[in-house]
Amino acid sequence: MSQKQNLRSWILFEDDNYIVVNKPPYVSTLEDRTSPINISEISKAYHIEAQVCHRLDKETSGVLLIAKNPEAYRHAAMQFEKRTIEKIYHAVVEGVHEFRSEQVNASLILTGKGKMVINQREGKEATTYVSTLGVYGNYSLIECKPVTGRMHQIRVHLASLNAPIVNDELYGGKPFYLSSVKRKYNLKRFTEERPLIQRFALHAYSLSMEGMDGKEVTYQAPYPKDFRVLVEQLEKNS
Repeated sequence: MSQKQNLRSWILFEDDNYIVVNKPPYVSTLEDRTSPINISEISKAYHIEAQVCHRLDKETSGVLLIAKNPEAYRHAAMQFEKRTIEKIYHAVVEGVHEFRSEQVNASLILTGKGKMVINQREGKEATTYVSTLGVYGNYSLIECKPVTGRMHQIRVHLASLNAPIVNDELYGGKPFYLSSVKRKYNLKRFTEERPLIQRFALHAYSLSMEGMDGKEVTYQAPYPKDFRVLVEQLEKNS
C-alpha cells in the first residue's frame, strides 16, 4: 500500500484547509528512529504542504489534526496556544472509580529515563479533567479532557489517581487478560494466554475547534479494533 493510500484509509474529514485522521496505534506522529513510517511523512506524500498540528504518543490511537496550508496551521496553532481546542480521550483503567469532572492539577517534569513525574515545584503546569463513563468489574472506562498538552500527561495524572491505564507498564498499569473477567475461560493446551490489548489502552476520541470560517466543529474517531474489543469484553463479562 502506498503512503497516499495509507493516509486515505485513515481520513475522518478533509477540506481545503485540514485533514483529520484516525491515527492507528504503533504509528509515530513525527519522525522516530524506531519507526520506518510516521504521520508527518505520510501526510506530506499525500499533500505537499501538509503539517501535523499536534502529536499523539506512538501507541495512542485517535484524532489527529493536519493542516494543508500555512494559514490553516497558524489558525490551529493559535488555538492550541490559547487552549481553546478541546480534546477528549478515552482510557480503560484499573480499579473501580466514580470520577465526576475531577480536576487534576499536577505539574510534570521529564526524567532522564524518558518518564514524566509529578514535581509541583520544578515541573510545568498540567491540568486534566477526569470523568467515569462506565465501571466493569474491577475496570473503568474513563473520559479525560486535558487542558494543557504535556508529554504523557493523561497517563501520569490517571496513575496519580490510582487509576493506571491498562497495559501502561511505565506508569504502573498491568496487562489485561481475558481470563481475569471471563468465567469458564478455556485456554488451548500448551498455549500461553496473551494480553487482550498489546499497548496501553488510550484513545484520542474527539477534537473540537474553530474552523477557518469561524464555526465550531467537532471531529470524532471510532475506537480501533483492539480498544473496541477490550471495551466490548468488559461490557459483556462484567
